[in-house]
Amino acid sequence: MTDSENGAFRNVIRHGDSVSLMRAMPRGSVDFILTDPPYLVGYQGRDGRTVRNDDNAAWLRPAFSQMHRVLKEGGFAVSFYSWTKVHLFVDAWRAAGFRVVGHLVFRKSYASSARFLRYSHEQAYLLAKGDAKLPRQPIPDVIDMPYSGNKLHPTQKPVAALLPLVHAFCPVGGITFDPFCGSGSSLVAAQHLGRDWLGMELDETHAATASRRLAYWGERRAA
Repeated sequence: MTDSENGAFRNVIRHGDSVSLMRAMPRGSVDFILTDPPYLVGYQGRDGRTVRNDDNAAWLRPAFSQMHRVLKEGGFAVSFYSWTKVHLFVDAWRAAGFRVVGHLVFRKSYASSARFLRYSHEQAYLLAKGDAKLPRQPIPDVIDMPYSGNKLHPTQKPVAALLPLVHAFCPVGGITFDPFCGSGSSLVAAQHLGRDWLGMELDETHAATASRRLAYWGERRAA
């Protein structure tokens, strides 16, 4: 990667369509992908907030195809998903070339909704590109997820639940990448652990929020 490319795709939030932005990235340029993409469920929070592109799956296969391309050989990706649309996500991951190598459950202390059951967890799959090496100290597949308050984003993930993932799957000196970064929780987790990071976000307001948040925590870390 050249110096100009390094600056464009390291420790920065890029606003725009992530599929188009990823096409400009060099192949094999990130070490770990940690992302919480739209769930394809037409989400609307109690306060009326919605998530861009949560009403269609047109972006799903192109996005994961590009994620596979920009991830280094032997690298890992963690993707949250909706259990009601899992077939679409699994098809997209496999079509891109990812191997499904693990499943993660994030245990909440509260129920986000209740229908046939009280829904008190989130879930994600661990994906691998190519000949990924087994970690020396595998992390548990059940992780506690405290309530974030969703103040910065309608589906904001807490940094505390993401720290173990960055620590386990992004090497020291590596780049953690989130092409659907929202308010930037995954990138804050990377920054806390001294990893470089790259975020992309379609919504201009959320991209600005993530940029301010990363700048704030970067200053705190440097102080």
